[in-house]
Amino acid sequence: MCGSELTSLPDGVQRVARVLQAHGHPHTPVMLDDAARTAQQAADALGIAVGQIAKSIIFRRKADDAAVLVITSGDRRVDEKKVDALVGKTGRADADFVKARTGYSIGGVSPVGHVQPPVTLIDRELFRFQEIWAAAGHPHGVFKLRPQDLERLTGAPVADVVQEPAA
Repeated sequence: MCGSELTSLPDGVQRVARVLQAHGHPHTPVMLDDAARTAQQAADALGIAVGQIAKSIIFRRKADDAAVLVITSGDRRVDEKKVDALVGKTGRADADFVKARTGYSIGGVSPVGHVQPPVTLIDRELFRFQEIWAAAGHPHGVFKLRPQDLERLTGAPVADVVQEPAA
């Protein structure tokens, strides 16, 4: 993207695109025809496995009201006890908290470009895949990356933060 293409994108997607550009990321955000507010919707729109969707889940750390971002594989559920053991006691974050801390609405929270940097953890289950997709700051926006790119872009540690999959 040279810049003129950015101005036609929603503000959140523009912010994500600038972060990706600044880090030399080879893939720019794309806008889907339909909303991808859930991992399943995104996977269906992209024709990929739901596990390849990097879900961005925001929690609210109780000790200091910090946003805690857990980036997890779309086919996994976050284990809040595992997250709490790593970052301190957390609770649910409502839509207003998510928007204020990240600058994004629920359903479009990107792993990068937050207005206030969150405490971030990356689910190790994402590394099952060569290619993953993440929200790009809007319910219709997504971008392609590798799990290793996610580490590089966020500087976050990789951890076991999900419930064991059902047999």
